[in-house]
Amino acid sequence: MTDARFKIVFTGELMPAVTLDAVKDNLARLFKSDRAKIDGLFSGSAVALKRDLTASEADKYLAALQSAGAKVRKEPDLAASLSLVETDDHRTSEPESAPSSNNMTCPKCGHEQLKSVDCAACGIVIEKYLARQAQLAETATAPTNPTVPAASAAAPSPYATPQAQVGEVLPEFGELNVFTTDGRIGRLRYLGWGMAMMLIAIPVFGIVMAGMALSDLLGGLLAVIAVITLVVISVFIGVQRLHDIGWSGWLLLLNLIPVVGSVFSLLMLLVPGSNDANRFGPPPPPNSRAVTLLACTVILVPILGILAAIAIPAYQDYVTRATSAALSAPPAEQVVPATE
Repeated sequence: MTDARFKIVFTGELMPAVTLDAVKDNLARLFKSDRAKIDGLFSGSAVALKRDLTASEADKYLAALQSAGAKVRKEPDLAASLSLVETDDHRTSEPESAPSSNNMTCPKCGHEQLKSVDCAACGIVIEKYLARQAQLAETATAPTNPTVPAASAAAPSPYATPQAQVGEVLPEFGELNVFTTDGRIGRLRYLGWGMAMMLIAIPVFGIVMAGMALSDLLGGLLAVIAVITLVVISVFIGVQRLHDIGWSGWLLLLNLIPVVGSVFSLLMLLVPGSNDANRFGPPPPPNSRAVTLLACTVILVPILGILAAIAIPAYQDYVTRATSAALSAPPAEQVVPATE
């Protein structure tokens, strides 16, 4: 009885975690052949790399080719097992006939059957499978970026940085809006907006005084509306200033605590904001000339206060002395006209 013979079949598939170029180089070195002949093995159809092997020889070839990165399989070589010499095992039987030309081997699972459109074992459509394998081979050998090696295009690293945009794309600068708690403003704009609010408050309270002159009820209603409006706008401005530092707007409540509020207000004027985007949004736009001018006028407030503290008492003293002098002066003598 003759030993079973085997063949090594390759369909162009690769072992996991290997690249196409590396496998081709390994096969060319293993078979001592040039690269052009090795490229023909990756057409997608089943190719017998070695025939008429014993079981031990087939296992050696199988291990060597799989180490090179080629996904090969060992199959019985029926053609090599055929013999025209009559043996003891075949004296009473007819010799096996050669495989019919109508037979075919499935390029995916290696099942041998009569020629058909699909495989009876795995059910694939053979022409579509071969076309798909050829398309995958072309994609693997032709990277889209000519500067990137083919091996990198065929097997992208799972540790590569993601190419898709992650996260929200923020604008370069945030939008300015006084009547909101969203957004950020810097120290200079905080001073400028505060000064503008003070300048607007002067005519507003003038209207309130005029209303009180007409009616106490009307003046009181106007005063309540003006005070609430100024407080709300102050909260909006303060929260946006805290956002620029990176702090929560709820910290503005610290201003209500005696002593602590004074220190915290000073920190809001001195602590700079971040130049980059933070959790409250992008940085504010650059300061305009109007903002810079309004912020500089804040310096005039203490100066005017000092001058007022000096001038008002001096004026009151002058008025008091003038009144006293007028009261202490003797009355003017009456001049009687002479009679003729």
